[in-house]
Amino acid sequence: MSIEAKFRKLGTDNAPGQEVRQSASGLEALMRGEPLEGRPVDFSHGDVDAHEPTPGAFDLFSAGVAAGAVQAYTEYRGDMGIRELLAPRLAAFTGAPVDARDGLIITPGTQGALFLAVAATVARGDKVAIVQPDYFANRKLVEFFEGEMVPVQLDHVSADETRAGLDLTGLEDAFRAGAKVFLFSNPNNPAGVVYSAEEIGQIAALASRYGATVIADQLYSRLRYAGASYTHLRAQAIDAENVVTIMGPSKTESLSGYRLGVAFGSTAIIARMEKLQAIVSLRAAGYSQAVLRGWFDEAPGWMEDRIAQHQAIRDDLLRVLRGCEGVFARTPQAGSYLFPRLPKLALTPSDFVKALRLQAGVVVTPGTEFSPHTADSVRLNFSQDHTAAVAAAERMVALVERYRA
Repeated sequence: MSIEAKFRKLGTDNAPGQEVRQSASGLEALMRGEPLEGRPVDFSHGDVDAHEPTPGAFDLFSAGVAAGAVQAYTEYRGDMGIRELLAPRLAAFTGAPVDARDGLIITPGTQGALFLAVAATVARGDKVAIVQPDYFANRKLVEFFEGEMVPVQLDHVSADETRAGLDLTGLEDAFRAGAKVFLFSNPNNPAGVVYSAEEIGQIAALASRYGATVIADQLYSRLRYAGASYTHLRAQAIDAENVVTIMGPSKTESLSGYRLGVAFGSTAIIARMEKLQAIVSLRAAGYSQAVLRGWFDEAPGWMEDRIAQHQAIRDDLLRVLRGCEGVFARTPQAGSYLFPRLPKLALTPSDFVKALRLQAGVVVTPGTEFSPHTADSVRLNFSQDHTAAVAAAERMVALVERYRA
């Protein structure tokens, strides 16, 4: 593959938020102070103004700055003291031990962790099982590193909400065909569905049977709604050296701007990730790392309140969307994403996305970013101002009616 072809695989034109940020008029529209009910809403990412970061985050950052060089120039894996603080917290949350010294790395955001993990496990020609639909960067990174994708379908529109809907037979077929890596997000991004205990158990069993490595992106696993249970893959009967888990304080805690992520698990894979990070970025931003001291240590009730706020927005958006004939929207069990499927329209999916932005002031991410067979869906990140999000959903529904085929 030529270098030009490799970089075409990383196309950013439809990446979340990119289109509106490349347009001066679009950005100005988002920044203008129109009345709350009518202002443009960018559903391509979470609004950290609507949902403030965890209390004390900036104080921790400031303390990192005050510490000077000792915090600015940490080990490539991240400050050892912070890793020692995080390891027992992550172990308690995920149900399996975390090795602070050799099995944990702090990265520039979970996106950085994902890049490093894929680079550490995928070489040219390697077969990689990926879920469709799933996080858009999974496909792009596998293609960039010249791996061969083996798609495994997720029935995200299933009426059975007791399971995510992964085609487990398809996953075994992928392993039989030679896939040595399985990459997936749980909860699923973009649909917000959570894998059942049975599905996670089967993933663990299949990966163990075929000696496959699993990269589990669990970025939104803290933001779980009432009634949603969660099973951590790394706590199942699977070789610890075959699993890497990715997490970080991001949309859930409104700390996206600090660009922090962690990866933990296989000591061999973490070692490779460190070698690459030492070349790519040296380390996660040193001062920002200090913010991790407050992660998983929020005040009592804070996380519960954050979840309740998001669940209220989710429920109101579902009410608006489901009130439109032909729109299907499965209830997200965790995270802050909705992935509604739209009815047949007189516009192409890409033209409808443009019409939403230009005519309704609503920015969404096209479904094709997540799978070629979900062109009739769009992704909405509902971590927004509640009133503005509902008004934007109503404008979106009105546009569906206007262009209904």
